[in-house]
Amino acid sequence: MVTKAVHKQIRGFVIIWLAITLIIVIATFLAIYFTSDTLSNQPASGNPLSLSTADDAAEEATEAAVALPSASPEPTAAPTLTLPEPTMPVFLEEVTLEPTLTPTPSSTPVPTPFPVDVKRFEVGIQVEAAPDFNSENQDNWYRSVAADLGMRWVKQQVRWDQLEPAAGEINWRLLDFVMPSARKFDIKMLLSVVGAPAWAREPEAVLERRGPPADPQAYAGFVAAILNRYRGQIHAIEVWNEQNLNREWTSVHGLDAEKYVELLRVTYQTVKAIEPGTIVVSGALSPTGVDDGVSAVDDFRYLERQIDAGALDWADCVGAQHNGYNISPDFRYLDIPDDPTAIFRGPFINRHHSWSFRSTLEGYAQRIRAAGKDTQLCVTKFGWPTSEDLGGARQGFEFSLDNTLTEQAEWIPKAMSNMEAGGFVWLAFVWNFNYGPHAGYAIGNDNVPYSLIGPGFTFRPAYASIKAWQQDYLARLES
Repeated sequence: MVTKAVHKQIRGFVIIWLAITLIIVIATFLAIYFTSDTLSNQPASGNPLSLSTADDAAEEATEAAVALPSASPEPTAAPTLTLPEPTMPVFLEEVTLEPTLTPTPSSTPVPTPFPVDVKRFEVGIQVEAAPDFNSENQDNWYRSVAADLGMRWVKQQVRWDQLEPAAGEINWRLLDFVMPSARKFDIKMLLSVVGAPAWAREPEAVLERRGPPADPQAYAGFVAAILNRYRGQIHAIEVWNEQNLNREWTSVHGLDAEKYVELLRVTYQTVKAIEPGTIVVSGALSPTGVDDGVSAVDDFRYLERQIDAGALDWADCVGAQHNGYNISPDFRYLDIPDDPTAIFRGPFINRHHSWSFRSTLEGYAQRIRAAGKDTQLCVTKFGWPTSEDLGGARQGFEFSLDNTLTEQAEWIPKAMSNMEAGGFVWLAFVWNFNYGPHAGYAIGNDNVPYSLIGPGFTFRPAYASIKAWQQDYLARLES
């Protein structure tokens, strides 16, 4: 039996336990109340500066922006590019933060726009993949582009005939190597897809030269395989390249613009079914003074034929390219002043738009507007060559001997300013970043004089001037 004394002890224990519990509840309430009051008087965690302080910071950033080089800048000292050691830190180490009180967002976050919806002018560059497939070297290339030059676009050419030599057997090694570096440095990727493999070519086609597939669906199927493998990572597709030249479009039907537009149409529909936000660029034509209809068709005339065949309905952007000769990008072809010291005489004795960067782009834009469209240009390749530090140039490339390193450093940013001011260029890709070291700086290689990396793995002066232009441009966008 439970005695009265035990009952009394139990009752006392319960009363004491209830009293302690009540005290804890009251103390907790008071702590929360006063802590909340203190937090409500603190600035929002994402906006530690007042408006006046933020304006002062923006003004200081604008004043510190690097100005575009003057008309005749002194050559900038070329820093040495050391591989494979990283040139600068890019990422902060991941840290674990203690949980904090986060204000509830006042509105739904705005989703990141598709590439096709970002219409502002942007500059990228063609970067050749490291030939030794060394990921550290590849990261160094992309680190320089993204973290130093401040560019967010890279162009990579994809040779269909090399990646899929047998139907259905795609060798993904190149893209599996390149794409992780692009993701790491938040780089947007333009792929220029060219060259049908032998199994896809037209019957009786001359296989020694590049040419289109017999069935456009085969090309579109290859593009679809790329998009499906790298979902959300391919931001633009250039459908072929220089299709107005026989060496790039060797077909039993000849240089047929209508056949090209059919390839463009099928590919455009395929891309949009998989990645609607990916930009589809029509193949950049080659500016050429040859118009015999066999080896080449004049690019203005070929573009007109493309437009007549409906190309503007199947492209987000019209591809263009121009590798400058030995004249400034400021000059239209009829206004080029004679240079009696020039070794290469073409632009001075044979007045034609193909010599002029400015006339070529303006001519394309005029033809697009005449068709009642406002489609912009994507300049998938532009640059000015110099052989000043190479010790010579191959025959036919003497114009690279006429250009100095200083002129290369002046003219590339000048062309960028002209394209921005013109308002009809969407994307522009400098040709090129690193072909020089990849080709051993061989003077017989056409691409080496355009490389921003010169002998000894040094940045040429053009690297610094492009960087200065890009810094200024980004500062203006933010102001």
